[in-house]
Amino acid sequence: MVKETTLYKTLGVSTDATPEDIKKAYRKGALKYHPDKNKNNPDAEQKFKDLSQAYDILSDPEKRKIYDAYGLDFLLRGGTAPPPGDAGAGGFPGGFSRSGTFPGGFSTGGPGGPTFTFSTSGGGGGGGGFNFMPRNAEDIFSQFARSGGFDGESIPGLESLFGGSPLGGGARASGFNNAGASRFGARANGARKPAAEATVVEKNIPFSLEELYSGAKKKLRVKRKTFDPQGRIQKEDKDLEIAVKPGMKAGSKFKFKGVGDEIEGTKQDLHFIIKEKPHEFFTRQDDDLIGTVNITLREALTGWNRQVKTIDGKNLMVSHSGPTPPTWVERFPGQGMVVSKDPSRRGDMLVKVNIEFPKSLTFDQKAKLKEILP
Repeated sequence: MVKETTLYKTLGVSTDATPEDIKKAYRKGALKYHPDKNKNNPDAEQKFKDLSQAYDILSDPEKRKIYDAYGLDFLLRGGTAPPPGDAGAGGFPGGFSRSGTFPGGFSTGGPGGPTFTFSTSGGGGGGGGFNFMPRNAEDIFSQFARSGGFDGESIPGLESLFGGSPLGGGARASGFNNAGASRFGARANGARKPAAEATVVEKNIPFSLEELYSGAKKKLRVKRKTFDPQGRIQKEDKDLEIAVKPGMKAGSKFKFKGVGDEIEGTKQDLHFIIKEKPHEFFTRQDDDLIGTVNITLREALTGWNRQVKTIDGKNLMVSHSGPTPPTWVERFPGQGMVVSKDPSRRGDMLVKVNIEFPKSLTFDQKAKLKEILP
């Protein structure tokens, strides 16, 4: 029988909720009340802490058994021994030990009350029981994201690796990590955690076709989170520069090591990927540029001419005396993109046609066409 339902009510689930129910409830609530989406709203911040700590306990089968049997207050006051003759919830021997008091977490004792998490130790010479370790709401959220808790969905509106920079956009759940965990570099038993691998965050940077043709430089300012020696969050700006060489293609990457958010003692690597903006006339195919001109059916049959601009702004006359088939193409050697590996060379420019057929014909027009056309 469940002793109390505080944590279940916090998540908005029933006492017989499945692990998937608990996961879904936390995902929904954490995104709604995350501090980065509710700046200057202490109520939302407290709600986020309560949700995170409730999820931390109820998502762990062993912790949930302890909570169901003895209640939240039993956990937060350090865990007195179970009633005589009771080995503990779920058969866990021994009581609880409290390693310290840390801010945040549940509001059962008022704002600023202690936050704890605990883990079981196996039987044997160690005496068993439970050890509490400090764990804050951002750490829980970060671990949830890293474990795929958001199933690849985007997290718009949260302050992540780019914060309020001109780059905009939200981080993907798989790449969204908060650096809060780095404040506790050692385990409860004093052993250091193994060094975490730096995460890689990728961001598309758009360039026009003209910029990719001639080369361009862009300066970027990213906002990142780091921690001082006391574990306090520090926010700082980092200026970066991307130099695009003439002829570079979409998909090319610029890699910056260790310039992103600090996560568990390491700083994120940022990769910026070239994205080609749509052009009003050309599409790119390797180093060639392909443009399409619209002509009427009459022009296709009797002849036409058009003036088009090359990628570097030169005017070219394109024409055909007709009839012009739909597959017609004219090639202009050396008027395409710069070859990035050899800037002295250029690809070709190709001009195609799109024949616009009339939407309707009168009876007389059809009769005349039958007389004229073979």
